[in-house]
Amino acid sequence: MPRPWWPARVPLRWKIAALAAATACLVALAVGVLVHLWTERDIRDRAAMEATNSVYSAMDVYRRTGTLAGGAELDPAELPPALRHPSDGDRRVAYDGHIDGNLGPSVWGAQRVAGPGSPVLAVRINMSPQLHDLGRLDASMAVASVVSLAAALPLAVYGAGLLARRLRRVAETAARISAGDLDARTGARTAGGEDHTNGRDEVTDIAATVDLMADSLGRRLRSERQFTADVAHELRTPVGGLLAAADLLPPGETEDLLRARVRDLRGLVEDLLEISRLDAGAEAPVHARVPLAAVVREAVARTGLDTEVESGARGASGVPVEAGDPLEAGDLLETVETVETDPRRLERIVGNLVVNAHRHGRTPVRVTVAGRTVVVRDHGPGFPADLLLDGPRRFRTGATERGTGHGLGLTIALGQARVLGAELLLDNAPDGGAVATLRLPL
Repeated sequence: MPRPWWPARVPLRWKIAALAAATACLVALAVGVLVHLWTERDIRDRAAMEATNSVYSAMDVYRRTGTLAGGAELDPAELPPALRHPSDGDRRVAYDGHIDGNLGPSVWGAQRVAGPGSPVLAVRINMSPQLHDLGRLDASMAVASVVSLAAALPLAVYGAGLLARRLRRVAETAARISAGDLDARTGARTAGGEDHTNGRDEVTDIAATVDLMADSLGRRLRSERQFTADVAHELRTPVGGLLAAADLLPPGETEDLLRARVRDLRGLVEDLLEISRLDAGAEAPVHARVPLAAVVREAVARTGLDTEVESGARGASGVPVEAGDPLEAGDLLETVETVETDPRRLERIVGNLVVNAHRHGRTPVRVTVAGRTVVVRDHGPGFPADLLLDGPRRFRTGATERGTGHGLGLTIALGQARVLGAELLLDNAPDGGAVATLRLPL
């Protein structure tokens, strides 16, 4: 299918300018047509009046002297058929559109010199000069319209550009708010917060409403974040007490089960505290230059889960390194990609992604390191559609087939990636399975 000649996305300023130009052209055309028709009718009316008066004068001279005056003729051959055989002696006029050189169109006036059957005295009024002047008037109006359009179009483009810039600023602010920047504002509201409903125009109203929405959203999110931080902080001490109390229980199946549940609860509290710090922007990376593949292998090994780790380089033996393999000197990669990052946060991201893949997906789980990119893939049902669309949400795992959990692992991974300035993308593989791709900044 051939591509259209027009661009896929036309800026608003050009749409408004084109609309203004089209409106101006229609107005100029309408005015030109009306002026032309009115002037043409006036020319014909004046010619008809002149023809009537000329016939009256010529008839008076002819009846008194018997001579033809004022261009009058008796039964001329060019007389229109409507005037050749008048039924009475009244003066009549008719339009003749015939053109012969500079003669015509014309208006004829005619009257019988006596009773029925007598000759017809006729006078011809040539409208060619007046119609020539009408053509010059049309040309002058066309030139004036083009000049006016040429002068008005830049003003329309400029005015539309001002409107488009204001709308673009509102759109950019809304996009920043959607991306999580709750401090973004359009600046439409006054310093005291007033004037958020009655702006000087509709664009100001929209901008003020976006600011008002951001204020409301920010207050709600800050309230929720504060609540999460307070709950996690208040639970930390009693959970620690529970863990200490569990250590005093006699060994047995009940004690093991209780300790496992208390450890899960403590992990949940620690995750909530970490999320609250990320939400508050209190986390700052501690950069160091580290070998990326070694940090990833160490993070995978800490999970204790059976995970394949591959990189762009092979070990000394030429076999991909497996998670849980001891980091012997002979297993060092021949080509080591070093990166400037916070290794602790990087380990946290990779560990969360690996645990999430094992918990919600199916084996084999594979971690691939290539350049500054780390890819974690499982072979389970993949990420749910709403998670791919809206991103991970705390305390939601998305779909029952993805298993159980609190839904905090991916939330923390995304938060820590933002702290590092990295990009974490979530997708599904064409042949099935969830794929998480971490790209570290340069």
